[in-house]
Amino acid sequence: MNTLNRRQFLKLAGALSALAAVPRAVGAATTAPRVVVVGGGFGGATLAKYVRLWGGNVQVTLVDANPSHVSCILSNLVVTGGLSMNRITLGFDSLKTKYGIAVLQGRALAIDAPGNTLTVSTATGNRILPYDHLVLSPGIDFAPAAGNWNPNLTPHAWQAGPQTTLLKNQLASMGVADTFVMTVPKAPYRCPPGPYERACVVADYLKRKGRTGAKVVVLDANPGITAEPEAFSYAFNVTYGGMIEYVPNAVVQSVDSATRSIVTSARTVNKAKVLNYIPNQRAGAIAAGLPVNGSGFVPVDPLTYGVAGYPNIHVIGDACAVPASDGKAVPKSGHMANSEAKVCADAIVRSFSGQAPDTNIATSSACFSPITNKTASWLSANFIYGDIFDATGNVKGKGMHRVDTGEAAHNMIDGDSYQDMFTWADSLFADSFN
Repeated sequence: MNTLNRRQFLKLAGALSALAAVPRAVGAATTAPRVVVVGGGFGGATLAKYVRLWGGNVQVTLVDANPSHVSCILSNLVVTGGLSMNRITLGFDSLKTKYGIAVLQGRALAIDAPGNTLTVSTATGNRILPYDHLVLSPGIDFAPAAGNWNPNLTPHAWQAGPQTTLLKNQLASMGVADTFVMTVPKAPYRCPPGPYERACVVADYLKRKGRTGAKVVVLDANPGITAEPEAFSYAFNVTYGGMIEYVPNAVVQSVDSATRSIVTSARTVNKAKVLNYIPNQRAGAIAAGLPVNGSGFVPVDPLTYGVAGYPNIHVIGDACAVPASDGKAVPKSGHMANSEAKVCADAIVRSFSGQAPDTNIATSSACFSPITNKTASWLSANFIYGDIFDATGNVKGKGMHRVDTGEAAHNMIDGDSYQDMFTWADSLFADSFN
């Protein structure tokens, strides 16, 4: 790992994000092509905005089931009461008024690929939307284990909103010697550092609230910590030593929400005070009807985010699977969705004037992870298009090859990073939604 200080990290992450954001030789469209975007998160909102910015005379319709987007970024701080829900609720008004994007509240039901139409269920009935390009950014769906899982009893809070509030209220009800049990799904999943971050801020909350003897049990389906291992290992073993119990190789076998009990290959826990079961994940439903890989995500061409066999359908964000070097997978994160959206937007706009997609592309994903209510760690991964490699170092094709720029060592977890976290988040919020 190349260790950088936080300032260098921020500079490099920002530079590569800007590289992906610059359109190259985009031609003016002679007609008014139609782009329909499903999903108003960081991927879909960014895509809609930048197609309008770069494309000129392009009609863009953004479809989302909700009137606004609630960000998973910073949502763990809502769980612990550090932030309000309003702080992470992002509206679509600027997309409508500043960029002329039509926003339709509804649920995407079906794609007619040969007919180039999308059927959307709305409060007033179904609508048929014709498109020249369809971009899907539906986020994740869940593949729960056997048993009796009811997310209204044992929340995942991995899609922010009511689930966040439910987990917040359950955490607040914990007393001394109570146990908070949470799972980490099998990779790939949304936001690799997210579960470990949640374990830390929950432990911090219990500590600050004087819940003596309370514990956090982390049941990880993976063989080890999947992101920021040094920072989180230090947090688990030192900062919250004796309070957080980390259990690797804990593949969930069954869940009973009624009794808040869970059986895994490594540990069984009965009657936890709070059970935060985060199931394994797959592409959101509308994208799942397209070809998917063995993990349930849609393979895409990283130059266009197009889907094989569907020349004008694209999938970005958490729902897609980007070809990458072995052991260097492209993460599923809000920052990465924003970065992918710009590459996809550029490719779509180029197509309107008959241009080939750019091959000089880069994407990046940066994030900060709160460790306490005053400190945070950070991580950045940057990717460039070109040869990708198998585990033995042989070229296996083309895709996005990761170039590590660094992550916080345990002695870099500090208050400055905690403050920088909000600057980073607000910049990302603004770039996607304002």
